[in-house]
Amino acid sequence: MVKGTSFLIALFVVAACLRSSITGVGPLLGVLREQLGLSATTAGLLSSLPLLMFAACAPLSRLARNHGTERLLLLALVVLVAGILLRSEGHVLPLFLGTLVLASGIAVANVLLPVLVKQHFPTRIPTITSAYATVMGASAALGSGLAAPLAQGLPGGWRASLVAWAVPAVVALMLWIPHTRHDVHVTSAADTPHPRLPWGSRLAWQVTAYMGLQSMVFYVTVAWYPTMLRDGGMPVATAGWLLTLYQGAALCGGLVMPLLIRRSTDQRVLGAATGLLSTVGTLGMLVAPGGGGLWMVLLGFGTGPALILALSFMGLRASSPLVAASLSLMAQSLGYLLAACGPVTFGFIHEHSGGWVGPMLFLVAASLAMGACGLGAGRAARL
Repeated sequence: MVKGTSFLIALFVVAACLRSSITGVGPLLGVLREQLGLSATTAGLLSSLPLLMFAACAPLSRLARNHGTERLLLLALVVLVAGILLRSEGHVLPLFLGTLVLASGIAVANVLLPVLVKQHFPTRIPTITSAYATVMGASAALGSGLAAPLAQGLPGGWRASLVAWAVPAVVALMLWIPHTRHDVHVTSAADTPHPRLPWGSRLAWQVTAYMGLQSMVFYVTVAWYPTMLRDGGMPVATAGWLLTLYQGAALCGGLVMPLLIRRSTDQRVLGAATGLLSTVGTLGMLVAPGGGGLWMVLLGFGTGPALILALSFMGLRASSPLVAASLSLMAQSLGYLLAACGPVTFGFIHEHSGGWVGPMLFLVAASLAMGACGLGAGRAARL
C-alpha cells in the first residue's frame, strides 16, 4: 500500500505539470508580441504548436506497448524540463523551439498516463482517471492565474514567469525516478493487434470533430482572451485571473459530467448543450464584455464538460476495446490537428480585420459546430 500511495502521488504530480506551462502563456501573449515583435498570426502559431505535437504524438500509444512505460514517462519529463528552459531564453527562435520540445514531452505523457493507470490500477480506472484529470485542470487554471503576477514580481519578467514551471516539473521528475527501477511494463507487439482506423464511419468522424472543436474553443480562449481583455482596458493580472475563473468553471462542470453520462445511453442533449453554452458565453463576451465573469463561467460550463464527454465518446461509441483504441487514436490525432488551426486562424483574422469582432464570430461558429457534432456523436450507436 505504501508503494501504491507513493506511485499515486508521483503520478498526480506529473499530471500537475502537463498543462500549466501551456496555459501560462496566454496572459503573457500581449507582452511577448510587444517585446519580441510577433504578429498576431505568429503568436497564434505559438499557441497552436502544443496542439500540433499532441496530434503528432497520439500514435505513440502503440510505442507504449513495446517499451517500458515508466521509463518512457521519465524521458518525457526530461524533455519537458529541457523545453521549458529553452523556451525561456529570451529570443524568438528559442521560444518556438522550446515550445515544440516541451509540447513533445507533454504529448508523450498524455499518451502514457492512461496506460499507466490501466497497468497499475485496473479495477480503479474511472476513479484514478478522474482524479488526475482534475489535477491537470486545477494546475491549468493556476498557470493562467499566476502567469502575470509571476512576470510582474520576479526578476526577469516574462522569462522568469515561463521558466518558473520548470520547478514543479523537476519535482515530478525526482518523484518518478524510483518508479522506473522495477516493474517496468513491456508488451510484445505480437501480443497486441494494431487497431485499424475507422475512416469510413460517419460516427467516428463526428466523434473526431467534436473532440477537435471542443479543444479548439478551449485553447483559443486560454491563448487569446487575455490579450483581447487587455486591449479592452483590463489589467493583465485581472485578465489572467478571469481566465482562471473560466478554467475553474470548466473543472467544476467536468466533475458533474460523468454522473450525467451514466444516466442514459444517449448523450445527444449533453453534446448539444455543451456547444450551446460555449456559444452563449462567446457571444456574451463579444456583445457585453462588461459581464465578463458571467460569460467566462458559461463558457467554462460548456468546454469543461465537453472534454469529459469527448473522451467518454471514445469508449461509449465503440463495441470492443480494440475499436475503442482505434477510435481514440483517430479522434485524438485528427482532433488535435483540427484544434491547432484555431489559435492561428483566430490570430490571422484579428491581424487582418484590425479588431476582435471577426475572430470572435469565428469562435461562435466553432462552438455551434461543436454542438452539431455533439448531436451526432451523442446518439446511442456503436462502431
